[in-house]
Amino acid sequence: MPRKAAGLSAQKVAKADPGRYGDGAGLYLLVRSPEAKFWLFRWTRKGRMREMGLGPAAGRDAVKLADARTKAAALHRLVRNGIDPLEQRAAEEAAQKAEKQAQAARQITFKAVSRFYLDSHEAAWRNAVHRQQWGSTLATYVDPVMGNLPVADVGTAHVLQVLEPIWQKKPETASRVRGRIESIIDYAKTREWRTGENPARWKGHLDKLLPARAKVRKVEHHAALPWKETGAFLVELAEQEGVGAMALRFAILTAARTGEVIGAKWSEIDWQDATWTIPAGRMKAGRLHRVPLSSQALDVLREVVKLNTSDDADLFVFPGLKPGRTLSNMALLMLLRRMKHDDLTVHGFRSSFRDWAAETGKPADLAEAALAHRVGDKTIQAYLRGDLFERRRKLMQQWGEFCSRPAPATGDVIHLNERAAG
Repeated sequence: MPRKAAGLSAQKVAKADPGRYGDGAGLYLLVRSPEAKFWLFRWTRKGRMREMGLGPAAGRDAVKLADARTKAAALHRLVRNGIDPLEQRAAEEAAQKAEKQAQAARQITFKAVSRFYLDSHEAAWRNAVHRQQWGSTLATYVDPVMGNLPVADVGTAHVLQVLEPIWQKKPETASRVRGRIESIIDYAKTREWRTGENPARWKGHLDKLLPARAKVRKVEHHAALPWKETGAFLVELAEQEGVGAMALRFAILTAARTGEVIGAKWSEIDWQDATWTIPAGRMKAGRLHRVPLSSQALDVLREVVKLNTSDDADLFVFPGLKPGRTLSNMALLMLLRRMKHDDLTVHGFRSSFRDWAAETGKPADLAEAALAHRVGDKTIQAYLRGDLFERRRKLMQQWGEFCSRPAPATGDVIHLNERAAG
């Protein structure tokens, strides 16, 4: 397409035939047809010709000649100052895009980020109960304060508003909540949804504002039922209906943790060998644990299995209301509250078992092994490679028989045959 003589006017622009027309200072009119006319700015960069469109020269949105000259003059000054207009425009567009992204990030709430965090760490959870515990503590303590707050705006004052009411009353829970807030905010920083220091960090920050957990309460005991009253309690519990009541009975008879019980699957139960094998991934210590099942514990399982509508071994033993879901980790605690035993915790029944074992002369290492605790120091552990399983089978059967007594036992006499059997 031939280049036409320099110098344009509004009349020339309107009547120009197809071609390229120069106006000076790098401004050109490109005509393809009477309806297709465009303004161009051309310049040389490192020996190469470059050009940039300045808009249409015909039609409803046409840029007038005077305005095209003003745009070209501004670009011409940039070129004289060593600035490439295309590179500058790309930089401006990138900055605008970044600002839009930043504005969008500032609208992402803490609750939304916590969901993203839980989803992205799905494979890292020991089990579904672990994830459920995260969600439960966040919903209970964090979301009411800052769940709907943009994560970019969460500050130290908000974190303290969450922690201070529970820091002295529930130090263990408060410490976990703080750590979870810190992890979620670190995740948000990595995703560039916020900047700056993490307001939930402990060292060098919250440790200056809150007392150390060890100073608040050195030992937080779980409320436990006196061991002599276990049999009477189980009689009362047997009158309760529902999967939750069965799960609590099973937890007491096996001295297992809540998460281990509600996460149990039928594939873990060996009926023939009367054994419940809990995978390492579901154990607090990260080690496989075998639980010998007393006849009383097996009776509970026989009641539960009647509720099954499928032979799928991967189903939960104590299912929740929704298909494929476990009971809530709060279900057993809420059952205790409905039974007017607000002073008890599910975990406390492990203490009841341990007290029974101690008071009736059972070997300490046997009781600790039944609770899936490490026995002795590292030297003892190196030699004690077994899990005392057969001896524990006798112990758990004795516990089951003790729990099946409808009236409280006196516990004053330790029978010699019991001590020998232990």
